[in-house]
Amino acid sequence: MEAESSSGLLLTRKRRREPSATEIDDGERHVKIPRCTVGLKHPAPFADELEPADMKPYERVSMEEAKRGTPVNRPVRVYADGIFDVFHSGHARALMQAKCLFPNTHLIVGVCSDDLTHKYKGFTVMNEDERYDAVTHCRYVDEVVKNAPWTLTPEFLAKHRIDFVAHDDIPYSSAGSDDVYKHIKEAGMFAPTQRTEGISTSDIITRIVRDYDVYARRNLQRGYTAKELNGSFINEKKYNLQERVDKVKRKVRDVEEKSKEFVQKVEEKSIDLIQKWEEKSREFIGNFLQMFGPEGALKHMLKEGKGRMLQAISPRHSPENSPSREERSPSPTFRLPFFNKTSPSPSPLPHHSGARGYLISEDDDDDDEDEEN
Repeated sequence: MEAESSSGLLLTRKRRREPSATEIDDGERHVKIPRCTVGLKHPAPFADELEPADMKPYERVSMEEAKRGTPVNRPVRVYADGIFDVFHSGHARALMQAKCLFPNTHLIVGVCSDDLTHKYKGFTVMNEDERYDAVTHCRYVDEVVKNAPWTLTPEFLAKHRIDFVAHDDIPYSSAGSDDVYKHIKEAGMFAPTQRTEGISTSDIITRIVRDYDVYARRNLQRGYTAKELNGSFINEKKYNLQERVDKVKRKVRDVEEKSKEFVQKVEEKSIDLIQKWEEKSREFIGNFLQMFGPEGALKHMLKEGKGRMLQAISPRHSPENSPSREERSPSPTFRLPFFNKTSPSPSPLPHHSGARGYLISEDDDDDDEDEEN
């Protein structure tokens, strides 16, 4: 069998089963997941690149057997097909649900070609090679079938040994049929998945068409020409003018925001300055009153200085126990060097001459009186 011939590849690509999005409640998403560095290193192979399967008849497994679990060398082969244009999270979630349908699942993904897609659905954004490559790099995919058929035939199901077909349960009307999966459902091979609401390739294309001018200007800024964008010369100039106007608006908006921030900072600073000024003014007034007020330190200093000044200029009274003139010891005599007792006493100078006296103390007068006697 194909699964047995490529068992080594399947074992290396075996993934731990994770609960689907429908099995996980929003309240349980807070549970932490252990870190793991083990991951796939190669894209999923194409079906025509694998070795041919065993020629034994292929026996499908029932739904009960698939849910109960199959041997490792006999995984349940689930097929999911689609266009997968502009591959997004909705595609990845659908493939994840298909991979998690059973404990042991080998997921085969069929991608339709450009010819079939353009014929039955419409023009695609990505070509078939880009879409093939996008699907091969999805972690849930084990095998990719290129140029998948629009309607699944028994021959195709037998060739790829498909057990179940996974798709959302909404009837898919196309190619003149109300539901292209009707015969698959009747055969009991249909495994429904849930469609992710809020995102689809059509929604993405609608956004681009709705905001075409925005995306055209975006690509012009990145170096694309109007010719590459299939735009006219006038539109290119219009977009360039709009871009300049938007730049001016952004600059004005930035200046307004900066000016608001500056004014806010100035207000905060001014409030701080006013508060500090009030605090300092109160402190200054208190110090001023403490120094120059009615009972301030300056008044006490003046009173104290005035008392000291009066005390300095007023005469001192002699102490009561001070000795009298007679009791005082004689003052020392000082004579000029050129006057002595042997020399004749000079005649006294007139008082107005201003001459200095010879005798310095009263003792000298007493000595003179003794000599005369």
